[in-house]
Amino acid sequence: MKIYLDTCCLNRPFDDQRQPRVRLESEAVTLILEKIHKRELEWIGSDVLVYELGQTQDAERKGRLMLLAGQSNHVVETTEKILDRAERIESSGFESYDAIHLASAEQAKVDTFLTTDDNLLKVANRNKQLFPFVVINPVKWLEEVLK
Repeated sequence: MKIYLDTCCLNRPFDDQRQPRVRLESEAVTLILEKIHKRELEWIGSDVLVYELGQTQDAERKGRLMLLAGQSNHVVETTEKILDRAERIESSGFESYDAIHLASAEQAKVDTFLTTDDNLLKVANRNKQLFPFVVINPVKWLEEVLK
C-alpha cells in the first residue's frame, strides 16, 4: 500500500505533546513510520515536502525532519503536469502547497494521503470526487487499517 505523509504529519511527533490530540496523532505517525521501516507500507514523498520541511526555522527540528524525509521510498519530482493539476486542485479551495502535495500524491498513484491538518481534511471531504485516493487523519486511518 502506498501512502503520502504531508508536512503536518511529519511535524506532529516534534510538536508539544501535552495536548491529547497531538500525542495521539504523534503515536499514530510513529506507528506508521515503523510500518514503513518494516516494509509493510510504501511511503511516497515529494520534493515539495522536502522544500517545506527545509523552511523549518528551528535548526535541530529541521535536521530531524530532513533525516525523516530521507527515509521515504520514493520522491516525486514536481513537474509542469503536477503544477497544472495543483492549480485545478487549488481552485477547489485548497491552499497552494496542499494542492501540490495532493497532485504529487496523485501522480504517484498513492492509496492514502495522510494529514493532521483540519482545514485540508475539511476541504478534501467536500471534494472527495477529485481524488482516486483517500485523504484522512492518521489516527482514523490506523483505526480502519487495524480492524
